[in-house]
Amino acid sequence: MEYSKELIFLLALQNVKGLGDLTARKLIAACGSAEAVFKTSPSSLRCIEGVRPFIIQKLLDPQHLRAAESQLVAIQNSGLRVVTYIDVDFPDRLKHCPDGPLLLFVKGEADLRARRMISVVGTRRLTRGGREFCEQFIEALAPLEPTIVSGYAYGADICAHRAALDQGLQTIACMAHGLDTTYPSAHSRFNEQVMANGGFITDFWLGVMPERDHFLRRNRIIAGISEAVVVIESAEKGGSLVTADIANSYDREVFAVPGRPSDTYSRGCNMLIKAQKAHLLESAADLAFMLGWDPEDRKVSAPVQKQLFPDLDPVEETVFATLSSGGKMLLDQLAFSCEIPVHKLSSTLLSMEMKGVVRPLPGKLYELT
Repeated sequence: MEYSKELIFLLALQNVKGLGDLTARKLIAACGSAEAVFKTSPSSLRCIEGVRPFIIQKLLDPQHLRAAESQLVAIQNSGLRVVTYIDVDFPDRLKHCPDGPLLLFVKGEADLRARRMISVVGTRRLTRGGREFCEQFIEALAPLEPTIVSGYAYGADICAHRAALDQGLQTIACMAHGLDTTYPSAHSRFNEQVMANGGFITDFWLGVMPERDHFLRRNRIIAGISEAVVVIESAEKGGSLVTADIANSYDREVFAVPGRPSDTYSRGCNMLIKAQKAHLLESAADLAFMLGWDPEDRKVSAPVQKQLFPDLDPVEETVFATLSSGGKMLLDQLAFSCEIPVHKLSSTLLSMEMKGVVRPLPGKLYELT
């Protein structure tokens, strides 16, 4: 793959220690391009608000361009794709984050501009209940074909990726290091599946190893690339809460799964809900309703018309019959009447919505159309 000359200068800017993405974008906007930044006189650079003298001094060091040229050779040899923030295939949501990355390295054929994309995060010590919720939640969302983003870590992250793979959904793993390694190494066995159904992204150079601060930097991409962030389980402190805070700062929707106050890995979620920093999440239907995900509009095509005699499976027929006799019903009430677990009922209702048979109402109510 051939890359533009501008990419070398973007890489060089990225290599300047102490130069954040926000200031780098400010420099590019003022000078006209990344290349122009390195060709602008120091006296002119000093006139740009927010650019510190030590940054200007570092920009004069030719080592940054040499390092960028070496990195570009490594990228070309590795077969990675590079997407810069001015490219048309750069994620729209991430492009509008003030501290969004200058560029992303991509391994795989991931569609970074997928229409429906959510990030799922949580503790690395995921409980059995948390794992079951995560799997059932993604299974119930599957008819809406969302892309599932996470960080490939132990616990909630890998559970979300694997659940997405099980449902045939695209999944994107956002890494805290260069894409020539996998951390944790135990998850290397999933690499091929992820590559075949999405891929890996990062803004770290090849050769960069995972470090503590890298995970915090990685979290801004997880928070910014998606329409919403879902926190499955979290203790009172942890990276998931940081990701939730970043998502709130980006005006993203945040959802948290509640739990008992005595449960260590529910305290963080309960705290988010109590502080009104997250919506309470009990089912996939909650998220679909809050985000306005209309099943009839999941494809940009001709409107879906309600079928006069839709093909319903036995479970859907049971739900149809119950709603026919009971009228509007709460999700829990409907589940009890039909003797169907709530997680399975949520998936069934989404399928029925796509067939034009039922519609959701505020307050977790459902009725026939």
